[in-house]
Amino acid sequence: MQAPTREDTMQMLNKVPEVTLYFWIIKIMATTVGETAADFLNFNLNFGLTGTSIVMSVLLAVFLVVQLRARKYVPWMYWLAVVLISVVGTLITDNLVDNFGIALETTTIAFGLALLATFAVWYASEKTLSIHTIFTTKRELFYWAAILFTFALGTATGDLAAEGINLGYANSTLMFGALISIVTFAYYGFKANAILAFWIAYILTRPLGASFGDYLSQSVNDGGLGLGTVATSAIFLSTIAGLVIYLSVTRRDVLGQPADQTI
Repeated sequence: MQAPTREDTMQMLNKVPEVTLYFWIIKIMATTVGETAADFLNFNLNFGLTGTSIVMSVLLAVFLVVQLRARKYVPWMYWLAVVLISVVGTLITDNLVDNFGIALETTTIAFGLALLATFAVWYASEKTLSIHTIFTTKRELFYWAAILFTFALGTATGDLAAEGINLGYANSTLMFGALISIVTFAYYGFKANAILAFWIAYILTRPLGASFGDYLSQSVNDGGLGLGTVATSAIFLSTIAGLVIYLSVTRRDVLGQPADQTI
């Protein structure tokens, strides 16, 4: 009998949720929280950009270890990691732009190339980019690296659209929402490749969430609704918590469970 390989011993149940309507709702809300929570810690609590980055990076590292050590998908664990990586992705871009003076155009291109490189290495190693087969530690590491770059890229793209080329928060939200609608139509109407459609939609939800978060939280004078980062973060975090509790009880987002799928 052949001895088990290292890859065999690392195999586990799929570590990510099924792609349902709940998935996209929580994902968009998490991206919005990533934008508003970073601003809240930075400005409202006076952590400063550097202090906020250190605190959130440590928290992300801790909970990613917890997530990686799990043997199956656990809703609260997975979505907490997503929220934290959303905040850290935002902070990476903010640090590059605000502390190092790198242009939004440059960060957008750089993170786009980094994401493409991650996908290329992932595919070369695993021969798939499907989220339905995240059942080894190696694949999960590729997955989280891709997620981090989507958040950093999305922050840069959203800020570039809203502020760099002066579209404003509301128009940027509408633009990215329209792009996601086109991807959805291509998937359902023209049977576009499911994996490609998923990752394009996933990337676009980040600038959508960033623009929407800024639109809700920023002052009226700056083109927002003036809800503030505290109220916006509280509303979305409580909604995320409610949906995650629901999914933990019903298990509607566990692969193999009956649920209405989207992209």
